[in-house]
Amino acid sequence: MTDSIFPQLHPPDRVLLGPGPSNIHPRVQMAMLSPMVGHLDPYFVGVMEDTVKLLRKLFRTDNTLTFPISGTGSAGMEAGFSNFLEPGDVAVIGVNGLFGQRMADNALRCGARVVEVAADWGCIIDPADIEAALKSEKKVKMVAVVQAETSTGALQPLKDISKLAKQYDALFLADTVTSLGGAEVAVDDWGIDISYSGTQKCISCPPGLSPFTANRKALDILAKRNTKVPSWYLDLSLLSSYWGSDRFYHHTAPISMVYALYEALRLIDEEGLEARISRHERHGNALKAGLEAMGLALHAQEGHRLSMLTTVRIPEGIDDAALRKTLLNGFNIEIGGGLGPLKGKVWRIGMMGHSSTAENVLLVLAALEKTLTEQGYKTEPGAGVQAAVASLKK
Repeated sequence: MTDSIFPQLHPPDRVLLGPGPSNIHPRVQMAMLSPMVGHLDPYFVGVMEDTVKLLRKLFRTDNTLTFPISGTGSAGMEAGFSNFLEPGDVAVIGVNGLFGQRMADNALRCGARVVEVAADWGCIIDPADIEAALKSEKKVKMVAVVQAETSTGALQPLKDISKLAKQYDALFLADTVTSLGGAEVAVDDWGIDISYSGTQKCISCPPGLSPFTANRKALDILAKRNTKVPSWYLDLSLLSSYWGSDRFYHHTAPISMVYALYEALRLIDEEGLEARISRHERHGNALKAGLEAMGLALHAQEGHRLSMLTTVRIPEGIDDAALRKTLLNGFNIEIGGGLGPLKGKVWRIGMMGHSSTAENVLLVLAALEKTLTEQGYKTEPGAGVQAAVASLKK
């Protein structure tokens, strides 16, 4: 046997402080090295059952249909629309960022007529605008919004919009890709009918699975479809037969990824959900305090800013790409750039899951100060770190 001409893997050890993925705990990494078993092996079936129980705790739901879809958060998004919308249905969708746009595109691909309720990128969707859209239509099948808009850093309140959806007898879908595991998500208490998430954000698991939940109302509507679900792979009636007690073969589940998710959920359970949410708030507040002390402006609407992802406006005269390259090559720190109309205008700094630590807050502020000053930006030396330390002491 000859040696391969391709090099052995040696990925750099990055500090992942962008919009995802986040760094993963060593226990999650070790879980992926666990021995392979069959996807219907009794041991793996037990792991599946416990993973579902842990996901129900995280979503705060008793929904029977709760499990991870094999695929990234985008697969969960497609499942959320393709299972419940049919050609001719009307969907009212909040669009205040890239991921609201993607939801609208998904609904259109299902043949639905989409009524977009728009807001500036960085602002929340006004429930009054949702209600106006509901009033303007004879029958709305679904109302959908993004709780944590990763492209803008805005945190969308859900309870008022959920009440409106119920008032007009529409399904309420919430994208919780970035919020689940880092912010409050109360599926049952808030009346969320359908929700999907991703594993690589605040759950701190590698990308590849999409936690999903749907309640009885949603499943009753699914059962009454006039047409087949257009996606065989994402058909929830088929997937639920595999994840339910029947264990009817549908596809070969990504076993090592389920191991990883199980261990990541165990870590959340050990920390306690309320403590975890508080940790994200504490570090998000410290980061924001440090950025503002450096004279930088935050982008998202005040009072509705994510704790796990902060958008900060790029000062005039600063080279966006060059600064992020310096952070990556000089400090091994990854932060994200802007998307869509915010490209070149904001940075997106994540404090998600295992990456959300006081050390990382101080590290990124210090590195950002150094790289900004090298490009000629004027700020009081150490102001950002000092403000963050003061915030962390509160």
